[in-house]
Amino acid sequence: MPAMMKAAIFVEPGRIEIDDKPVPEIGPNDALIRVTTTTICGTDVHILKGEYPVERGLTVGHEPVGVIEKLGANVQGYREGQRVIAGAICPSFTSYACQDGCSAQDGGHRGHGYKPMGGWRFGNTIDGAQAEYLRVPDAQANLSPVPDGLSDDQVLMCPDIMSTGFAGAESANIRIGDSVVIFAQGPIGLCATAGARLRGAGLIIAVDGVDERLEMARKMGADVVIDYRKVDVVSEVLKLTGGRGVDASIEALGLQQTFESALRVLKPGGTLSSLGVYSEDLTIPLDAFSAGLGDHRIVTSLCPGGKERMRRLMQIIDSGRLDLGPMVTHRYPLERIVDAYDLFSHQRDGVLKIALEVS
Repeated sequence: MPAMMKAAIFVEPGRIEIDDKPVPEIGPNDALIRVTTTTICGTDVHILKGEYPVERGLTVGHEPVGVIEKLGANVQGYREGQRVIAGAICPSFTSYACQDGCSAQDGGHRGHGYKPMGGWRFGNTIDGAQAEYLRVPDAQANLSPVPDGLSDDQVLMCPDIMSTGFAGAESANIRIGDSVVIFAQGPIGLCATAGARLRGAGLIIAVDGVDERLEMARKMGADVVIDYRKVDVVSEVLKLTGGRGVDASIEALGLQQTFESALRVLKPGGTLSSLGVYSEDLTIPLDAFSAGLGDHRIVTSLCPGGKERMRRLMQIIDSGRLDLGPMVTHRYPLERIVDAYDLFSHQRDGVLKIALEVS
């Protein structure tokens, strides 16, 4: 194993570049994986732009697929050479938040040093996955073996966007036959659409303004797609539901406009499931909120992690119930990650997700 490796590091706002770094050392509870495939997330773009602060020199990325290179002395039940993934959120399962049933918020307690991203460590508080090697902390709790026969592309969405999108559908408490609208059909919104279908929704409405994403939404399970450039979305959703409003709305963009629309289309007693990351204060309109008397629920979710969550997601793929491979629209070697960031951050050429081939 080489002493040095290639890694994508945050240099300064506007600059993420490939550089040489030492291969991570591991402790007794860690594992070292050789990354085979990873990808770029919208959150990484926020880091690139300086909109989300991280330490200079940090290796970026939080969606690893790889092979176990080395195991810490305390890590049992795995073997070197085994294909694995680890969730973007890698909780310890020892914190108060974990033991209270909210493992995504591991370490996210309020007070001095509070970060709203909870247990998100890769590419946030420790070196991340856009590198040749990655240290996985609390490996016993976070490494999940990849089933035989599944490709890297097929499981690449599990660590973050599939887990996050499904969390949006789960938090919406979708019941069999429910009507659901999903605002924005980027990667997470598409996974929320797929999650709504798997939860048994009877009417799934997907909203976006990009033709390729609306087409993909149909493949993920949308019954109706709405192009917000052409119609008033709120009026159209109310028309589709006979004026009743939807049982649940999922907001997957993080804007005041989409949040407000997601609230306005709800039935009395409906649930707004929020997945968007908001960069400024939200305003809740009095009428849309029924002055607080509408029995509405507003729920937020952060990407659930841990090996059991990853196992369940890969089981869905392995069973043939869902194929997220088509969401990989572009491929780049790790050495060309600057070009990949340029494409992804500017959303050119119909890009959804980029497979970064590492080794």
